[in-house]
Amino acid sequence: MTVEDLVPRVAAKARATSTALPPAAGAEEIAEAEAALGFALPPLLASLYREVANGGYGPDYQLLPLVGPGRTVLSEYRSERSASAEGGTPYWPAGVLPILDWGCAMYAAVDCLDETATVLLFEPNAMTDDGAEAWFVDAESLAEWLETWLAGTGWYREDADEDVAEPTPWEAAASRIAE
Repeated sequence: MTVEDLVPRVAAKARATSTALPPAAGAEEIAEAEAALGFALPPLLASLYREVANGGYGPDYQLLPLVGPGRTVLSEYRSERSASAEGGTPYWPAGVLPILDWGCAMYAAVDCLDETATVLLFEPNAMTDDGAEAWFVDAESLAEWLETWLAGTGWYREDADEDVAEPTPWEAAASRIAE
């Protein structure tokens, strides 16, 4: 499986499951977002925004737009990083980009500083004294996460089999939050 193979399959499912996809983000918009973030998007994530659409598709609540008016990946990252820095318990690590809002303050997020682009689940309801308790590994890579969506086998599906693996604690959370 390569990006060249995965992106067209994601695009086909996005067109089949979304009534009106927004236009894709341009290369300049992606470059501006990366400059504002201070890090590059993983190549697969950049390809999705550039070649499929600027959000509006994906599992259940759908990917947030990277840029534009309203709630975006960029605005949510800034908001979570700011709230984490100002609160009593730091909880949002640098380089972890929220890409999908699951509701109830939960996010799917991509670790942009990890070469595999691990997809994490942020579940703040699990947080007690330590912000690291809120982080779980949803998929070892963005490609794996997308394959799960394409196959309809994600843990988030109401009809998910009992044997579907649920997210596990993110072991690097505490050290990444402390950076």
